[in-house]
Amino acid sequence: MKNKNLFVSAALSLLPLAVPAGAADRMIFGEDDRVEIYQMPEKFRAAADSTVSLWKKNSLTLDTATGEYKLAVYKFGLAYNLCGGTKFMEQPVGANCSGALVGEDLVVTAGHCVVTAADCANTKFVFGFAMNPDGSARTSVPAGEVYGCARILARENSSVTTDNDGESVTVQGPDYALIQLDHKVSGHKPLPVDRSAGPKKGDRVFVTGHPSGLPFKFAGNASVVRPVDPRLAYFHTDLDVFGGNSGSPVFNADTGLIIGVHVRSETGHFLPTFEGCNTYTVRPAGVGRGGEVTKIGFAAALIPPTPDESAAQASVAAALDSLRGDLPRLAESVSFGE
Repeated sequence: MKNKNLFVSAALSLLPLAVPAGAADRMIFGEDDRVEIYQMPEKFRAAADSTVSLWKKNSLTLDTATGEYKLAVYKFGLAYNLCGGTKFMEQPVGANCSGALVGEDLVVTAGHCVVTAADCANTKFVFGFAMNPDGSARTSVPAGEVYGCARILARENSSVTTDNDGESVTVQGPDYALIQLDHKVSGHKPLPVDRSAGPKKGDRVFVTGHPSGLPFKFAGNASVVRPVDPRLAYFHTDLDVFGGNSGSPVFNADTGLIIGVHVRSETGHFLPTFEGCNTYTVRPAGVGRGGEVTKIGFAAALIPPTPDESAAQASVAAALDSLRGDLPRLAESVSFGE
């Protein structure tokens, strides 16, 4: 066990990076960059194909006549009293978290999405919850696209709260879970993860997942917005993410490798208007702290390498080496947890 007190002391010396108690996890920066699966760049389509949505077990009903599971959904706009014209308001919602296939029967997600063995038993992992080009939603999925949770292989969701001159400040540790599914996945390829020294400020990123429980969305046009401190468990981006994006894989847009798991952002997702309805919270580009992403290095040792990962790493090895210099490896540099 590494010394958590040493970590807390170091992190508190970087108070602009510490997280105020009660921070939420939804935000749009500048323009809303979320798009449907059929609108996303073709070169990133494999990321969509292996992104999963997490559902409560009782939200799925098997239709034995069709061999498909019906998903229990409700209309986004009605559920959140959204103002007319709000993006995606006519779409269904129902998923509670997101995740990524990283092994033939392994999914990585946020640690706060699957906490206990009971949560594991009560969670279903669904591929293919998305919108069609004609505007309809896939609210029924083949039984072969639905998987159960066999066990939680590894999980962390730690933090330390301290008083700083009368203000409660929470320093967040890693927030991730590695889930073993109840059987091997067919028809989807495990996604490769980054095993380098990790991201740096300015790296271009994108995210895949299910914001607010909506059908699949891709969001790009974003980057790592703050210097990445090796003592902290997370890094910051200006990705457009919402609550259901918890557990979403965050990718380096140049390598295509998973560099982290989205876990939280900095403010409420909707604002009330004078008309009595709600609209999205939008922060000007370049303003704020940014969304927080747990570094994939915490789970990487338990994730088997994929052929795509090896190829991607080889193709950028020279560039990574020139940037890496003498930076310590992530597992050695972050002092929070074991």
